[in-house]
Amino acid sequence: MRLSLPQRYVQCLTAVRVKLHLNATARRCCSTVHGDVRVRFAPSPTGFLHLGGLRTALYNYIFAKKYGGSFILRLEDTDQSRLVPGAAESIEDMLEWAGIPPDESPRHGGSSGPYLQSQRLDLYRKTAQQLVESEHAYYCFCSPQRLDLLKKEALRSGQTPRYDNRCRHLKAHQVQEKLAQGVSHVIRFRLEEGVEPFQDMIFGWNHHEVAQVEGDPVVIKADGFPTYHLANIVDDHYMRISHVLRGSEWIISTSKHLLMYKALGWKPPTFGHLPLLLNKDGSKLSKRQGDIFIESFQRDGVLPEALLDITTNCGSGFNSNKIGRRIDELISEFNPSKITTHSALLDLEKLPEFNRIHLQHRIEDEEQCRLLIKDLREQIQLAYSAEIQDEDILHEDRIRQVLHLRKGHISSLKDLVSPSYSYMWVRPSFSSQQVAALTTEAQHIASLVLKLISEQDEKLSMDRLNKDLKALAKQTKTTKYREVMKLLRLVLSGLQQGPSVAEMMVSLGPAEISHRFQKLLLPLGTN
Repeated sequence: MRLSLPQRYVQCLTAVRVKLHLNATARRCCSTVHGDVRVRFAPSPTGFLHLGGLRTALYNYIFAKKYGGSFILRLEDTDQSRLVPGAAESIEDMLEWAGIPPDESPRHGGSSGPYLQSQRLDLYRKTAQQLVESEHAYYCFCSPQRLDLLKKEALRSGQTPRYDNRCRHLKAHQVQEKLAQGVSHVIRFRLEEGVEPFQDMIFGWNHHEVAQVEGDPVVIKADGFPTYHLANIVDDHYMRISHVLRGSEWIISTSKHLLMYKALGWKPPTFGHLPLLLNKDGSKLSKRQGDIFIESFQRDGVLPEALLDITTNCGSGFNSNKIGRRIDELISEFNPSKITTHSALLDLEKLPEFNRIHLQHRIEDEEQCRLLIKDLREQIQLAYSAEIQDEDILHEDRIRQVLHLRKGHISSLKDLVSPSYSYMWVRPSFSSQQVAALTTEAQHIASLVLKLISEQDEKLSMDRLNKDLKALAKQTKTTKYREVMKLLRLVLSGLQQGPSVAEMMVSLGPAEISHRFQKLLLPLGTN
């Protein structure tokens, strides 16, 4: 359609105005936040929570807590054909596991519920009817077959498929006639040109003339369920959402949503679109990769605070950037004006290092350490129940000591139930021939070790053990210090490498050391 001179003038003026604002420093509009803050995380339970979703939820949670507001979980379950059983419950479970629980949600309720869109259908229908009556929306009777032909024709001619707005031109009597006949229909929103620019908290001034590139969007489907575009603005309005923080893929749709707010006479929230979370090579995170789902990280022993730390560390929005931040530090360090438009590149190969640091934090906290002891004991019993010969090996004090000795060396509790650490819970098996191959003085060394242990305090000291072991090696006639250490390591663990011999001895304790070295005092071949 050819624009008139006044229309072209207005359009050009608008484009110039938007361009002037794009790089304006005023885009940092959220450096000071006023009024009641209410933000929401609104995933669809058509799948389980993944890293990208967790990051969006995290930024919303931090924003709410930074400004004394509320964090709301709303589940957009209007696409009934694609719902995954258990996904809705799992999403809320994973938010609670991650330490960012919602203040209002399907599970916890709240003053703005219900929080499942499938339970708010009357509200969407009433709003859609209001748009129809104000002539901002209309009934569309186009069949799926016609829409499919339009799409194929557009693709054939190299154009982007779009609805041709045919039904917006139906006369009132034609509409009533089709409704009376029960013809299947949807409701479409009437897009208009002249969209006003909006100021995004992160991307600055934006403007998309959606009417020039899109057909009128469906807001109520033939099954009576709303589409995302209607449901999300209705819910944000009635739930009194003050700020919408969502992925940058939705920034193009915002102008469309603002047209709906204007048509309904509602004040829109402030929008902030978060840059994408990508793999370290810049490729898109794929939900088909099972390892990006939060439940997978939980099963693998990853700590929730490590996940939160790595997803914020690779992005922006904080006054400093260091490894080891917990949620209270993330909140205090959060600065929305520092969120950049650059994509966040996530390097999951660094996750073990993040987990190691946060595991050390937990070990050093007495209350959290008790939980780790309980968890580790259960893992040990599950892995070695049939092989454990002495239940004292699982005593709380001993497990606590192991955790403190190994903190900073392990990335996960699962490391301590791996074969490399099995000697801590199960007595190793070795033959007399293995010992004899190392030294002919095995029994003499065993006697020296038993004597050394009897002279130590009940609580062994690594510093004293290191000195005493060097002195012990000097008492042997033909065996070098290195060979003595090999023998001690073999008897204690059945392994050729691992923690220092002194640390192994401290971990095992006097009684267990004595039991393991008694074997060497038996006649060869009776082991």
